[in-house]
Amino acid sequence: MQEALLLEPASPADSCVIWLHGLGADRYDFEPVAKMLQQHLPATRFVLPQAPTRPVTINGGWSMPSWYDILAMSPARAIDKAQMETSAQTVIALIEAQRDSGIDPARIVLAGFSQGGAVVYHTAFLRWQGPLGGLLALSTYAPTFPEELQVDASRRQLPVLCLHGSQDDVVPSFMGRAAHDALAAQGVPVAWREYPMGHEVMAEEIQDIGTWLKQVLKVG
Repeated sequence: MQEALLLEPASPADSCVIWLHGLGADRYDFEPVAKMLQQHLPATRFVLPQAPTRPVTINGGWSMPSWYDILAMSPARAIDKAQMETSAQTVIALIEAQRDSGIDPARIVLAGFSQGGAVVYHTAFLRWQGPLGGLLALSTYAPTFPEELQVDASRRQLPVLCLHGSQDDVVPSFMGRAAHDALAAQGVPVAWREYPMGHEVMAEEIQDIGTWLKQVLKVG
């Protein structure tokens, strides 16, 4: 696997956002967004990992960057769970590397778009055992919720922001809302924001993300 793209802040890093791209994209996909956000987060490092390239069943078996294989689209996504676990372990290794570099895990935010969001949901709520600063879920869903979901007391303090397009025809908003509702039902402080867009990112959304990150990271 290729090394993650590291975007160092202007000041010595005291916080970190680990941001996973979507299916078929790469580690550079959110680099412009991360650089925009760093203008308001002068001590936040961004880590942008790269998914391995592998065949994706629903796309005719063509190989592309993918955090896990999607085997079927309906009635819900059928995924390769072993590959999901491997990707979660990749995220955990990135968290541990940031912790070992001096960043408090309570100041590490996980973020992911589409398939990347599914991985960070799985990592944060089902696999990582330590503290985290927050979770950003962009145009995504949670294929391993709700059958496995049992949120412990430590996770009921983890702020989550779900952002989705009302016109998303790749991951329909009801799939994102289902993940939101599963967390809300277990007392997680989760917020939902919907935008007039498809499976993409828009300027208003980036502004909202910046405001939210400043709040959870307590940046003045």
